[in-house]
Amino acid sequence: MLKELLETKHCFKLVCGAGNEDIEEIKRLVYIYAIAGCRFFDLSANEDVIKVAREALDMAKVYDAYLCVSVGIKNDPHVEKAVIDYERCVNCGACEEICPQKAIHYAKVKKERCIGCGKCWKVCSRAAISYISEEKDLKEILPPIVEKGIDCIEFHAMGLDEKEIFSKWDYLNENYEGLLSICTSRGKLSDEALVERIKNMTVNRKPYTTIIQADGFPMSGGDDNYKSTLQAVATAEIVQNEKLPVYIILSGGTNGKTSELAKMCEISYNGIAIGSYARKIVRKYIERPDFWTNPNVINDALLVAKPLVDSVIL
Repeated sequence: MLKELLETKHCFKLVCGAGNEDIEEIKRLVYIYAIAGCRFFDLSANEDVIKVAREALDMAKVYDAYLCVSVGIKNDPHVEKAVIDYERCVNCGACEEICPQKAIHYAKVKKERCIGCGKCWKVCSRAAISYISEEKDLKEILPPIVEKGIDCIEFHAMGLDEKEIFSKWDYLNENYEGLLSICTSRGKLSDEALVERIKNMTVNRKPYTTIIQADGFPMSGGDDNYKSTLQAVATAEIVQNEKLPVYIILSGGTNGKTSELAKMCEISYNGIAIGSYARKIVRKYIERPDFWTNPNVINDALLVAKPLVDSVIL
C-alpha cells in the first residue's frame, strides 16, 4: 500500500507535471525512474497519460508502484499554458531557449508539453507571453480515472480563492476514498494563513489519510544546490511544527541536495517529490530517437537518475 511506502520515510516521488500530457515523454520518464527505484509517480489527470504510465511500468517489470493524479484551481500555474501574442512577438528565440520542457519551437507553443512554469514569460522582452488557465472539470475527468484505479489524488491548493478551493476539496472528499494530497505553498500566503488553510482542509479527515506536499518554490528545481531547495525545507518545517496527523512530502525546488538539507534541519519527512530537476538530468537521453533501441542510451540515463532516487530512498 502507498501508506506503507510513505511510512518508510524514504519515498521518492517523480513529478511528471500536472500539465504535461506528452505521452511519449511520460512513458520514457516513468520507465527510466521505475528502473532507478522510484515507486510513486505524479501525473496529469488524463486517461491516456495514466495508461501510458502503466505500460511503462509493465515494460520496466515494476509491479509495486503507485500513481497519483494532480488537479488544480483556476490560475494555479501548474494548470496554465503559455500563449504568445504574435503582434508583439519578434521571434527572438529567448522563450524557446529557456523553456525546460522544450514546449516552444519557432514561437509556437506545444500545449501538451507546457507545464506553466513561467520561465518564458520572465525572459520575454516584448511582453508577448501570457497564460491561460486550463483547469479541468473534476466531475468530468475524475470518475473514469478513479474507476480505473489510482492510488492518490493531489489537489493544488494555490491562490487566494478560498471558495473555489474548498468547493473542489469538498468534492474530492465526497467522491474519493483513498489518500488525498494537498500541494500548497507560501507564494501568496503568510505562514499563519498557510497553516490555517491546511488545518481547515484536514480537520474532518481521518489521521494519516492526507499528504501535505510542502511546495517551497513551485517548478524551480533546475539547479542542484542548497539555495534551490531551501524553500521546500522551510515550508516543510512550518507544517512539521504543527504536529498534524499527516504525511509530509517536500517539493518545489527539490533536487539531489534536498534530503541532505532536510536532515540537517531535522525535518521528519515521509518523502521528496522531484520534478523539474529529475526531468532535466535525463532530458538529453529521453529525447534520443534511438531511446528504445539503443541500450546504451537507457544505461546512461540510469547513471544519472539512480543517484537522485538513491539520495531519497537509501
